[in-house]
Amino acid sequence: MRVVMFGYQTWGHRTLQALLDSEHSVELVVTHPRSEHAYEKIWSDSVADLAEEHGVPVLIRNRPDDDELFERLKEADPDIIVANNWRTWIPPHIFGLPRHGTLNVHDSLLPKYAGFSPLIWALINGESEVGVTAHMMDDELDAGDIVRQEAVAVGPTDTATDLFHKTVDLIAPVTIGALGLIAAGQTEFTKQDRSRASFFHKRAAEDIRIDWNWPAEDLERLVRAQSEPYPSAFTFHRGKRLEVLASVVSRGRYGGTPGRIFYREGEGVVIVAGADARTGRNHGLAITRVRTEDGRELPATEYFTSMGGYLTNRPDRDAA
Repeated sequence: MRVVMFGYQTWGHRTLQALLDSEHSVELVVTHPRSEHAYEKIWSDSVADLAEEHGVPVLIRNRPDDDELFERLKEADPDIIVANNWRTWIPPHIFGLPRHGTLNVHDSLLPKYAGFSPLIWALINGESEVGVTAHMMDDELDAGDIVRQEAVAVGPTDTATDLFHKTVDLIAPVTIGALGLIAAGQTEFTKQDRSRASFFHKRAAEDIRIDWNWPAEDLERLVRAQSEPYPSAFTFHRGKRLEVLASVVSRGRYGGTPGRIFYREGEGVVIVAGADARTGRNHGLAITRVRTEDGRELPATEYFTSMGGYLTNRPDRDAA
């Protein structure tokens, strides 16, 4: 099939590579300009560079809504558009232009985790599996019929980085498998159960600030979700920002005021966390590695030279 691709960053790069390695013909690539936003610079393999290396014409757009783009798309005469990690709305006259419409590839198990940063949100929320979905695009965001979907398990120590590598390897089989079904003439696909749908927004600084009222189990997942190269989960100690790079849930139960620097346990320093409403248990979060405001990385047992004081969610609320 003749394909036009809309994509950005490593997800788009992997999709384009899969298309170039397939029997399908890539006629045109549309991608976003480079961004300096913290999250946009992560996994930032260039779709434009890969296309140009293979002699595929490239258009750079923030939004696909201008007349020149529409004319170029008509000239490309695509059988289908394939989109992956396209960051802005694609209007109906664009996604409906090809003979077979537009296939969107999304890094979640739709209908759950439509929207942005699905792997991070899924890990924070304690999901047992994540995956990749190829679905037909329609007027509603990430809501079209599912053509192909594959899942991988979330391990007990997996970070968001681990989940990225697990799911990015699913892009080629999901995308090329879905195109194979469409090329073979299949037109009826799996409707999404909208009663199970969930939508999540882009990650921001407030989403990675630690709230010590959360249960330790939830905070430990937040730390794993904000693994390198993502911005690290952070708190404040004595008025200065402190990033938490690694942690485990404490073996013992430590009650008291959330945020209290309480006890050394093994290789970690236990911080009192909130009670878990599901179990009624109150474990601490044993921090094992931190990064200071001046960029030093060190074991938590070296950073916290004495017990007592508090970690807080704002520098002006430090109780130490």
